[in-house]
Amino acid sequence: MLLYNTLTRRKEELIPGRRGEVRMYFCGPTPYSSTHIGHLRPALTGDVLARYLRFLGYKVIYLSNFTDIDDKIIQRAREEGVPPEELSSRYSREYLELMGRLGVDQVDRYLRVTEHMEDIVRVVEALVEKGYAYPLDGDVYFRVQGFPGYGKLSRRSLEEMVAGARVAVNERKLHPMDFALWKAAKPGEPSWPSPWGPGRPGWHIECSVMSLKYLGESFDIHGGGEDLIFPHHENEIAQSEAYTGVEPFVRYWVHNGLIQIAEEKMSKSLGNVVGLGEVLERFSPDAVRYFMLSTHYRHPLSFSWEALGEAARGWGRLLDSLAYLEELVGREAGGEEALREEGPGERVVEDFPRAFLAALDDDLNTAQALGELFSFLSRVNAYARSPAIWEAGSSALRPEAREVLGRCRDLLRAAARVLGFSLVREEDRLSGLAGELLSILLRLREEARRERDWILADRVREELARLGIALEDSPQGTRWRWK
Repeated sequence: MLLYNTLTRRKEELIPGRRGEVRMYFCGPTPYSSTHIGHLRPALTGDVLARYLRFLGYKVIYLSNFTDIDDKIIQRAREEGVPPEELSSRYSREYLELMGRLGVDQVDRYLRVTEHMEDIVRVVEALVEKGYAYPLDGDVYFRVQGFPGYGKLSRRSLEEMVAGARVAVNERKLHPMDFALWKAAKPGEPSWPSPWGPGRPGWHIECSVMSLKYLGESFDIHGGGEDLIFPHHENEIAQSEAYTGVEPFVRYWVHNGLIQIAEEKMSKSLGNVVGLGEVLERFSPDAVRYFMLSTHYRHPLSFSWEALGEAARGWGRLLDSLAYLEELVGREAGGEEALREEGPGERVVEDFPRAFLAALDDDLNTAQALGELFSFLSRVNAYARSPAIWEAGSSALRPEAREVLGRCRDLLRAAARVLGFSLVREEDRLSGLAGELLSILLRLREEARRERDWILADRVREELARLGIALEDSPQGTRWRWK
């Protein structure tokens, strides 16, 4: 498998540090407000990467984090009149609930900064002792000029960094780009004890300390949005390699492109943030996942409700085709091993697993993989509608056709699940009483149509459409789907 490494600016073969095991860490959110669709991009990138590596047979140790103490959390907590830990806990739970609905469930453990204060203080102490950091009035700063490799990830010189700095420079620091490892507490702020007085960590040190503790001094994959390349990940490299003396801190740096709305970066400061909860009120989790994966993770993703609607319709076509296959050959599906086996010698099947897996091997190209999936689907649909698959003068499938179509069904389901789709059929989204009531309405409408009572039949269609349910009439009967 090839992965694009931000550190080297090229695709490289994935060779883990430990045979058969991949250790990876993706930066998680700062939970001070509701989860938005921008949070989903890195989470989904890591989720699919972990899924695919596990599919390939690797043991994967996958960690992420919540920055559960931060200036933004403190400020928002003051505005709402609640303790900071209550605020961060509320939004962390919301994030996990929404990710669970989307099937983003590959993370083995979410780490919290507030649970690792002693570890953080210990690492900062060591950096001071080694001469890489210095205390200043209760703060502790990392000395960037003391680390020769500073700037190797972002490929910026210190002069360029200073020129591009957007924050006021603290003139007390030895260099304008020296960054805080520990921040002295201000009155009324949460704080923890340290040799430099009560305070809390700077932003960057947390990920270094937690990843080093659980993944080792050098691990395989570190990911996040491309907006974290500088300064967050640049600073992680500097403080981690200075602390351990081991290089590289991370072998492969994986960064996803950002979400854009009307060609602008989505951000709270611009007021163009789209809540993930709002998205899931209008579209199914699989449709949202399909929309996100239809663009390569490294490219910018343009969000619009129209684009998401078009993606939902495309995903619906795949579900419809799969449902038709299941009507022909049954719903019993094979597992992911279907992708690893050679198919029957039928042209409609051959080469699909190879092309699909080759796309994912090429820097997790989910857009190309989905293209292969739909190309395969077109061949399957053409084959499934061919008169040649039926026994002469009969409504029974020919044995070889049943074998091929069953194989196609298994491949479609397996490929979709490697990408994390739930493949929940639309009718399965209604259960219990709601499902029974819909079935009754559809039977009553069928009776109205047989009686040529078009007014009643149309009324049922219109009322269901108002609820978001579309009906499709065909010679084989009426089927429904979510609009």
